Amino acid sequence: MSEISTAEIREKIDCVYRAESGHILATLIRLLGDFDLAEDAVHDAFAAALERWPKDGVPSNPRAWLVSTGRFKAIDVMRQRVRFDAAQEKIAEQLETHSNEATGSDEESVEDDRLRLIFTCCHPALAPEARVALTLREVCGLTTEEIARAFLTGAPTLAQRIVRAKAKIRDARIPYQVPPPAELPERLDTVLQIIYLVFNEGYSASSGASLTRAELSAEAIRLGRLLNELLPEPEVMGLLALMVLQESRRSARTSRTGELILLENQDRSLWNQEQIKEGVALMERALLSRRFGPYTLQAAIAAVHSQAKRAAATDWPQIVALYSVLARVEPSPVIELNLAVAVAMRDGPEAGLKLIDAILARGELTAYHLAHAARADLCRRLGKTAEARSAYEKALALTQQEPEQRFLQNRLRELE
Repeated sequence: MSEISTAEIREKIDCVYRAESGHILATLIRLLGDFDLAEDAVHDAFAAALERWPKDGVPSNPRAWLVSTGRFKAIDVMRQRVRFDAAQEKIAEQLETHSNEATGSDEESVEDDRLRLIFTCCHPALAPEARVALTLREVCGLTTEEIARAFLTGAPTLAQRIVRAKAKIRDARIPYQVPPPAELPERLDTVLQIIYLVFNEGYSASSGASLTRAELSAEAIRLGRLLNELLPEPEVMGLLALMVLQESRRSARTSRTGELILLENQDRSLWNQEQIKEGVALMERALLSRRFGPYTLQAAIAAVHSQAKRAAATDWPQIVALYSVLARVEPSPVIELNLAVAVAMRDGPEAGLKLIDAILARGELTAYHLAHAARADLCRRLGKTAEARSAYEKALALTQQEPEQRFLQNRLRELE
């Protein structure tokens, strides 16, 4: 095979890894019943693909090939362990029997493997912080460092949480399944939180060269749709509405060269009207139930933005009112920050700056770059150049995302 075609196959393997590795891992966890064994099997399967596909060609169903290869690699590992530990033999036999039986129903299953995996990672037997860390690591493929940055926690601490969570699932024999209907409501809040965390990492990446990670936000929306089919509760609809409405603005949020474009400067003709229509309909259904919560309220705010034909026509009084309700329903300094920005748009930058200064004075958002960026923008609008420069520099020092870094650097140059 020529060097060019070998390079093309390697590129294909990279594409399959980016698009399918999460699905493959979830399926192997179901088949093997062990997180660590499944993770090793995924790596072994892709290593085998790097060796075999340049010789044999890309299989017609790469995902199925990788799942099958990973499963057999894991069984081989278990067989090798038998040589050193006879107690492993029964486990290996059970593993082979179980996985042979399970593979036949892969495409027939109503619930998705990744949805099963989320509910397993969100089991109430696990500590809340461990549920989030494990799901972001196993379902979304985020690195320990990325999760640690998102939660302002040390990477070693996050790694230990993940190790302990896996051990708990194994030792407590937590089932890999979507729970029965009677148990779904108590597990729902954590699942919704995690799906939204996945979406946010895709909508605005915590670090890296790109503003967004389209595959993550698409996966979160897909999981939201699956969950809405499984449990069409108002807040499930509200979360799906919120994600779809935010996703509708994706193509307008960056320039052709990948530069950040603020909401007020976006070309609204690029907003996806079909997604807006879907999101508004879902949000209205959730509101009509009168059993809605914070996700539906955030969706309502996104809907107000989506219905403004131009930035100047935005109904800021309504957005302030919705944020005020949201701040009572789910108190959070980040929601307070968003409320302060909305107040600035309604009443002027001085009013918003007073609110942001009060939030920062409490110390809760001193490490949150968007708080300093919002303060810098209001100071800039008020002509407080020195304060704006200081706030932009703080925001720049805190962000790990390259488009945001360039945007803030441009703001600093404009001040000069």
